[in-house]
Amino acid sequence: MDVIPQIPREYNAAADLIGRNLQAGRKDKIAYIDDQGAYSFGELARRVDRFASALVRRGVQPETRVFIAMLDTIDWPVAFLGAIKAGAIPVAANTLLKSADYRYMLEDSRARLLFVSDALLPEFSGVPNMIAGKAAFDDFMRTGENRFDAARTTCDDACFWLYSSGSTGAPKGTVHVQSSPILTAELYARPVLGLHEDDVVFSAAKLFFAYGLGNALSFPLAVGATTILMSERPTPAAVFKRLAKPTVFYGVPTLYAAMLAADDFPQTSQLRICVSAGEALPKELGERWKARTGVDILDGIGSTEMLHIFLSNRPGEVRYGTTGRAVPGYKLRITNESGGEAGEGEVGDLWINGPTAAAGYWNQREKSRATFCGEWTRSGDKYSRDADGFYTYAGRSDDMLKVSGIYVSPFEVEAALASHEAVLEAAVVGMEDAEKLVKPKAYVVLKPHQVADEALKASLQSHVKARLAPYKYPRWIDFVPELPKTATGKIQRFKLRGTLV
Repeated sequence: MDVIPQIPREYNAAADLIGRNLQAGRKDKIAYIDDQGAYSFGELARRVDRFASALVRRGVQPETRVFIAMLDTIDWPVAFLGAIKAGAIPVAANTLLKSADYRYMLEDSRARLLFVSDALLPEFSGVPNMIAGKAAFDDFMRTGENRFDAARTTCDDACFWLYSSGSTGAPKGTVHVQSSPILTAELYARPVLGLHEDDVVFSAAKLFFAYGLGNALSFPLAVGATTILMSERPTPAAVFKRLAKPTVFYGVPTLYAAMLAADDFPQTSQLRICVSAGEALPKELGERWKARTGVDILDGIGSTEMLHIFLSNRPGEVRYGTTGRAVPGYKLRITNESGGEAGEGEVGDLWINGPTAAAGYWNQREKSRATFCGEWTRSGDKYSRDADGFYTYAGRSDDMLKVSGIYVSPFEVEAALASHEAVLEAAVVGMEDAEKLVKPKAYVVLKPHQVADEALKASLQSHVKARLAPYKYPRWIDFVPELPKTATGKIQRFKLRGTLV
């Protein structure tokens, strides 16, 4: 029987993740390397304390939300951990969004203070209570003290929020508790990855992403490993510049495919393990990576709601084309349409029982009740299980798409398309590209007298890119005379998906 570590009732996640490294004698060991330099665990601890005390001096009270829209530099973990240590609740924001998304999140979270990187400032024009850019961040840090006693929080107190998109496209504030970060490390990073203090880790997935947060913060701090941070977008060229040092690399299938297609793939002899999550890893892609590097990719699945990976392949028992088996400490079940247990090989809805489930969605009672059902959490994914206990992904339970490991709402893309002067209406579904990775495909009905040609397709794609995060634009556009609908006018996307087979 799996044993879940017991977390003390009085517990502060930041105090633990920082303090355990100082107590282990790692004060001078390098904790983080970013584009500007290297920082020891002792320096990280000092910066976290300065940030926490500066928050308190600024009047931030326990449980106050603090919004973080920052690129991956040393300042991100400092702000995140500093807020937690002060008893405040950091809200980690996707750095690829647009101003309308941020304004919605700010209003929804009621964040009292914002920290924004210079590159993101245009999306926050006119927003009050903002620490705007690097210079302002450094000035804020100078108002703090080098020592700060952690707020007295409990293991079940709210610790931080991550925003998860729902089937309607409206982001949901997912509330995680203080005990969850260390539990993900103890249940997955140690027993599955074998992560230890001699490792150097590099996550192409960013810190705002639940996957990246574990990869580059909870896991390495839990064991005393060194972490490489990258502020720029994770293109193959950017990753290659940093791939000479890490022993553990975390990516998503889209990135692995792009790296393999690049002409300047570097030597990776120091890598001992690679991890993939965010979307299902195609069997052929995993096999090509292993043939090229000699290193397996451990494909797994996690979620914003469960915080990190709960189902994964493991070293020495990788089966490409599957997502592996349950991570220690988690129980899984697959239910059929009648709600009973699905049989061997039968596709059904995946449910998870584990200690890192979120407390719920902020101000979304109906959706919370639909997702968090007692000890079980509805994943929204379709899976089957074979006789050996390996799980195989079969798609999403709703119309959501996963592109580059991040959920995309078809409604959001459709709305952006419909705002173009030539478009009457649109529907978006997922389609696999040559690498068997899902990307958005749009079916568009034009207004009368509009010319359906390649120039218009390019115009529509540019139009969407200007309004949404870049990964959301439709890679393919088909012009159609009408969309399939129900009698009540709802678009029947399953019929459009059927045309792609």
